[in-house]
Amino acid sequence: MQRRHFLRAAVLGAGTSVAFGFSVTRQAIAFPALPGPSPYGDLLAADANGIRLPDGFTSRVLARATETVTGTGHTWHSAPDGGACFADGDGWIYVSNSEVPLTGGASALKFNGAAEITDAYPILSGTTQNCSGGATPWNTWLSCEETDRGAVHETDPWGGRAAVRHPAMGLFKHEAAAVDPDRKVVYLTEDESDGCFYRFVPTTWEDMSAGTLQVLTEDGSGLAWADVPDPAATTARTREQVAAAKHFDGGEGAYYRAGTCYFTTKGDNRVWAYDAERDALAVAYDDDIPDPPLTGVDNITGTAAGDLYVAEDGGNMEICLITPDDVVAPFLRVEGQDGSELCGVAFSPAGDRLYFSSQRGTSGVSSGGITYEVTGPFRG
Repeated sequence: MQRRHFLRAAVLGAGTSVAFGFSVTRQAIAFPALPGPSPYGDLLAADANGIRLPDGFTSRVLARATETVTGTGHTWHSAPDGGACFADGDGWIYVSNSEVPLTGGASALKFNGAAEITDAYPILSGTTQNCSGGATPWNTWLSCEETDRGAVHETDPWGGRAAVRHPAMGLFKHEAAAVDPDRKVVYLTEDESDGCFYRFVPTTWEDMSAGTLQVLTEDGSGLAWADVPDPAATTARTREQVAAAKHFDGGEGAYYRAGTCYFTTKGDNRVWAYDAERDALAVAYDDDIPDPPLTGVDNITGTAAGDLYVAEDGGNMEICLITPDDVVAPFLRVEGQDGSELCGVAFSPAGDRLYFSSQRGTSGVSSGGITYEVTGPFRG
């Protein structure tokens, strides 16, 4: 059996007697994604910002690290990383983490209905290496510290309320968070070569201050969730506390949609699909193919049309999309910034603007980070 067909049929830990955990869905038949033509066509020559885009799309620079955001008094943070958008009347807010050690934190850009920046301000400070995170349905941003025994901090995108540290969500090398409102849990990835995939079950929904941290496990009977005995990691690292825990090679971005949590692992360049309804796990994309278009998988987001957008940490500095038909293709490429990584992918509430950052820009250092916006005819 060819490897592609095997992967399409595999249920990773959910019982091999079933052809696939999502047996009645189109995704069950098509995984994993393979290279093909982009729905937006080929990339054109680089624009004035050094970004190659499909026809009909344009880019603009919104903010540069260590420089004042135009029209505001706020200095944009270095090493911009994970981000998300929040509706604000007829405008919106884009929040962005800072992965700088010791100072970390997060900031926000506020837009009016004409897409003009009207304000910029900090929403989190006094933390360290804030990498990715996740937006909540109750309009807060979960900012995650990517450091040993790092924490999740819940922040207010409007900057009106002080951020709150949530140690109950576990102290480990956090990467991303994806909220599942259907099961009322939050999925968490861990950026370690033997990291785990977790979920936090709050005692009271929308209150992350108390609850149970669980880790995904795998044994002969399939996948299950087990409580982590010591989420504060005072006795042992969280990933070492449950013998049957399933380990992943460098957890990165996470995105939840319609019963499935998609997450990426950088060590093996995979995009995973966890079917929360059936406790089934599949490989949605694997770069073990000739001339893979997507390498260095990192932050991930999605659109109402069903497309997934995955940013590269390294690779050839692309943001690639994976279509509902399981075709993977480049959406954009940043030229002249090989010492950087792309991150912070997020769409405006209307879905017509894509935000992302180049963490180290053209200089290759964190103080050279650049945050961009791409506008164009995105699929609805």
